[in-house]
Amino acid sequence: MNASAAEQMQTGGLATNAGGILLSVFAPEARENPYAPLAELRRIAPVLHHEELDTRFLTGFADCQAALSSPAFAVPDRQWLERERPEWLAHPAADYFYTSLLGTNGPAHERLRGPLVRAFGPRRTGALSAAVEKTVDELLDRFADATSDGGAADFQDLVGYPLPVAVVGGLIGVPPADREHFHRLGRDAARLLEPVRSAEDWRLADRAVTALREYFARLLEERRARPAEDLASALLAQAAAGDAENAVNADSPVNAEHPLTEQELADTLVLVFVAGFETTAGLLGLSVHALLTHPEQAAQLRADPDLLPGAVEESLRWDGPVLMTERLATRPTEVGGVTVPAGGSVTTVLGAANRDPRRYPDPDAFLVRRPERHVLSFGAGPHYCFGAALARLEGAALLGRLLTRFPRLAQAGPPVRRASACLRSFDALPLATTG
Repeated sequence: MNASAAEQMQTGGLATNAGGILLSVFAPEARENPYAPLAELRRIAPVLHHEELDTRFLTGFADCQAALSSPAFAVPDRQWLERERPEWLAHPAADYFYTSLLGTNGPAHERLRGPLVRAFGPRRTGALSAAVEKTVDELLDRFADATSDGGAADFQDLVGYPLPVAVVGGLIGVPPADREHFHRLGRDAARLLEPVRSAEDWRLADRAVTALREYFARLLEERRARPAEDLASALLAQAAAGDAENAVNADSPVNAEHPLTEQELADTLVLVFVAGFETTAGLLGLSVHALLTHPEQAAQLRADPDLLPGAVEESLRWDGPVLMTERLATRPTEVGGVTVPAGGSVTTVLGAANRDPRRYPDPDAFLVRRPERHVLSFGAGPHYCFGAALARLEGAALLGRLLTRFPRLAQAGPPVRRASACLRSFDALPLATTG
């Protein structure tokens, strides 16, 4: 997406044409509710080819699901980078992003994802339940202290960010004293997800990625000398086992899967850490905000804790942490009745898909008892978020304890939305517990 388009995106207001409606979604005034213009765009142009932005925006559920799941589409990868954006090659952040799990396809993607699936599976996630609940209680103690005088406190600062940072930090093996440092670095690294990246975005992302790579390379060195019960040690053990198997079967025509290199191991930990708290922090704040702005739904949840998993799903559907993501056609293919040429870009607007009335009756209503919720908030297909189960676990644990402990929880001022075209979260969410 070029700079001229970026400037338009900052100034566009609602317009009567599809291109103008699309650009209005990116305007600062639409951050509170981009869903009205997205609904209009889905109605008049569910597959909108915007030539200047050089992508096709998909706003229907079926079309988005097809693009995310079909082998006819792939993510922009290293080959795309070298061919289409060679000027980015000098950026450490680009080197990281387009060789990581987020920027690989096919066998290269499966090779990076395999160790995480094995080490980050349901058994490990389930074992974290008690630790998640303990961390929630500790953070809510702090939140209670901060609001005990009847004043307000920033929920996102005291709970929304610290919870996923503590959970994923503990999972990986990051010492508690180091975790606070990662909030800023993770936020800066996440600028790589923006559809338009300014020079300042690249500067901050480069600095963050360099610091994170160095940190996790050191952590791996420490775990190699002193293994622990954490993901860093598990990944090292898998790599060592792969090296040993390859050595034994060196003369075999079919060797074991090539283990991850030192750089790949460090980059994998960077991704797990940043992805593990950036989008989950968004989910937590957005879920709390949704319930506080729908008190009748919060009351249902207080009365019936069995609704908690459904409430998290409804939050993901109604206002999820990732608004859109890009795919490229690997061959000429049709989506939504439109042919996309090989190499053509599509942008799946997840937020619009999750409010498609053809999929969800009364899509703009927030209903914790909604019966069917196959949401696209964590993606679909090969790049489905491997941390989805953990994010759902954190969301359910937090909402259940928060609503029970603070029956008079209320907003205490206007929230501040994150200035991002892709990620939806709060920079500040002032709440009071005695309102």
